[in-house]
Amino acid sequence: MQQRKKSPETRLERLALVRSRIARAARDAERDPQDVTLVCVSKTFAAPDITPLIGAGERVFGENRVQEAMSKWPPIKANHPRLELHLIGPLQSNKAHGAILLFDVIETVDREKIAKALAVEIQKTSRHPRLYVQVNTGTEPQKAGILPQEADAFITSCRKNFGLEILGLMCIPPLDDQASPHFALLNQIAARNGILALSMGMSADFELAIQLGATHIRIGSAIFGER
Repeated sequence: MQQRKKSPETRLERLALVRSRIARAARDAERDPQDVTLVCVSKTFAAPDITPLIGAGERVFGENRVQEAMSKWPPIKANHPRLELHLIGPLQSNKAHGAILLFDVIETVDREKIAKALAVEIQKTSRHPRLYVQVNTGTEPQKAGILPQEADAFITSCRKNFGLEILGLMCIPPLDDQASPHFALLNQIAARNGILALSMGMSADFELAIQLGATHIRIGSAIFGER
């Protein structure tokens, strides 16, 4: 009987496997692996779970909630000033100030109220995190994100009405859908609007996302394990 291959047990082993899969997927798509940024999704995990990955060379991390991130990331960033922190969860306007101060990239700009709040806080703080618009490619009513048919107008409004520099787009395809049409749609919206950064693909589908142009992939469970 053939023995089943043992799955990686430690986070560093799983990280090494993810890195290898990223490189292979990029090469298969005739892309440079260096053009794909791994965002390690550290939500719900504490500093002792995160610091070994920093020691292994990871510099980009993603968090879902502003309040949780503010409770753990300032001391980590103080000790590792070259880290880059992404907000990948929904943003409330009353958390815009904290988000601007802590995050280097905010991936979830999705309505004018948020755009206005961010513009005000950027003016106040002189902090300029990179901003991505989240697109609800599956038009799911329970999910955050601007609808695809409204995305062009919203991006234009962010730029012209609020003076925001929109550098990327982000999406989370519906759980039960094929991801490829959603990734292709996001790529099309980006191309129309002169946007280069595409945050798409998670633990279950990041190789497909790389094939379809992802510049940032958000990996949580494949590295940290189940929450």
